[in-house]
Amino acid sequence: MKEPVVVIVGRPNVGKSTFYNRLTGKGEAIVDDVSGVTRDRKYGEVDWSGKVFRLIDTGGYVPNSPDLFETAIREQVEIAISEADLILFLVDAKQGLSPMDYTIADLLRGANKKTLLIVNKVDSQKDEPHIGEFYSLGFEEVLDISGMVGRKIGDLLDVVISMLNFNPLASENDERLRIAILGRPNVGKSSLVNALLGYDRSIVTNIPGTTRDSIDSILKYYGEEFVLVDTAGLRKKSKINENIEFYSAVRTMKALSECDVAVIMLDSKLGLEKQDQKILDEAVSRRKGIILAVNKWDLVEKDSNTAKVYTDQLKAKLGSIDYLPITYISALTKQRIYNLIELCKKVSQERKKKIATSELNDVMLKEIENFPPPSTPTGKEIKIKYITQVGDHYPVFLFFANEPKYIADNYRRFIEKALRRNFGFQGVPFTISFKNK
Repeated sequence: MKEPVVVIVGRPNVGKSTFYNRLTGKGEAIVDDVSGVTRDRKYGEVDWSGKVFRLIDTGGYVPNSPDLFETAIREQVEIAISEADLILFLVDAKQGLSPMDYTIADLLRGANKKTLLIVNKVDSQKDEPHIGEFYSLGFEEVLDISGMVGRKIGDLLDVVISMLNFNPLASENDERLRIAILGRPNVGKSSLVNALLGYDRSIVTNIPGTTRDSIDSILKYYGEEFVLVDTAGLRKKSKINENIEFYSAVRTMKALSECDVAVIMLDSKLGLEKQDQKILDEAVSRRKGIILAVNKWDLVEKDSNTAKVYTDQLKAKLGSIDYLPITYISALTKQRIYNLIELCKKVSQERKKKIATSELNDVMLKEIENFPPPSTPTGKEIKIKYITQVGDHYPVFLFFANEPKYIADNYRRFIEKALRRNFGFQGVPFTISFKNK
């Protein structure tokens, strides 16, 4: 099912972070009375009435110059307009209308995107008279809520769900393998897509953020069709580096929600960096097939041992997700780029693999017998009696035990390693769940 993207926009200190925390049910975003404290962008999931959408808090900050401030806000709103399925435009009932509200409203009104005007900080009925002035912003429907106390949040979510298209059949009818090309700005995503397709689908320069749009491309390879999603940069070069990263993260999140296999590109000179790790964590949490493609390998001085040393160093950094396949490519010289497609096919097959219940129990119960879980705090022996695989879209393993709540995380890691050692699942994150027998 496609997960729509909903973006919160508005000037600083209208309560965007509090509102975001209320909708996602998490205290992730920093909340403070000082405007501009949300420097790191926040991305979360909202589940309402069985429908799930992705929520982005665009935050805001206060630079030294009013001109730079206006540029930053304008860029973020433009990015939100280009990527959102629905925009939640938040204003502040207590502070009233601001010239910046009119500026943002002008941008949103001219866009062909669904927008809801939400008057925040209407904490009780006595605050409702403040709502009227916001109709001058020119939006048809004005909703009042309180992110702080939760007033009318349920009513708002009902409206949000009714305005989104979840399109549950789109991906189910299309059996082609969807491959998302992900990575930091300027790592070579567009160059790779162009090399695979054999023509310049995307504008490529050495300036981060120059890709015109994220358009699915069809790759025909030995009679088989694959869908490539190019997730690179902005329509024009952003003036503010922080916004380039924000845009890249929005695109990454959208592509991950709809792909089967994520190819995460690394720069051979830079290796695995913090931003790469964030993309990896998101891909793992969504249980997508994952491949690491180290690009610009043609620029690395090599001997016969270089790739092995690089692989060992990468796996040390990956820690518990060391099951990912790593390949070394050059989008520029087309070195090993078609091997990458074969690897995507292999990871996709691994993701769909089903282990027979009898084989799973024969193998894993012996592993557990040789290395049983530690006893409960009261000394009671924990016994795992039965194992089965479920899950339609990615592997889920259910282990039935007498005291599942006492099974520690380190034993869960032992189980995962034993499953991978015996059955493979290279490049495939899976779920292990312990249930009462």
